[in-house]
Amino acid sequence: MLKSILSISGKPGLYKLISSAKNMLIVEAMDETKKRIPAYAHERIISLGDIAMYTDDEDVPLYTIFESMKAKENGEPVAMNPKKVKSDELYAYLGEVLPTYDRDRVHPDDIRKLISWYNILVKNGITEFKEQEEATEDKVEE
Repeated sequence: MLKSILSISGKPGLYKLISSAKNMLIVEAMDETKKRIPAYAHERIISLGDIAMYTDDEDVPLYTIFESMKAKENGEPVAMNPKKVKSDELYAYLGEVLPTYDRDRVHPDDIRKLISWYNILVKNGITEFKEQEEATEDKVEE
């Protein structure tokens, strides 16, 4: 599911991939407007499925962190407003959901973005963060 959800540099929020053309993608804003816009090849566009967070051991995929947040919040949006809380509270929150995060390379703005993205996904009814193929592979390994 996270492969079709995009972050576009310089534009707030998240976008759902609708279609692709030669030099652009058509995306839909994941807010109340649901506005469709073109995203061009020169813009920095990244899929949430390709993002990971630094830890002391190895990078952890975003879906794993979202699953931890979902367990902590019982599937509800995070109650705190990431724009108004202090850095210490953000670090404490991330410490609860990802205790091994790299304290030198993860910045407060990264945590703010993480919480904002999680809230956007939950408000849009997206609560299954693990890709279907990965979920199937995990079951086979067990």
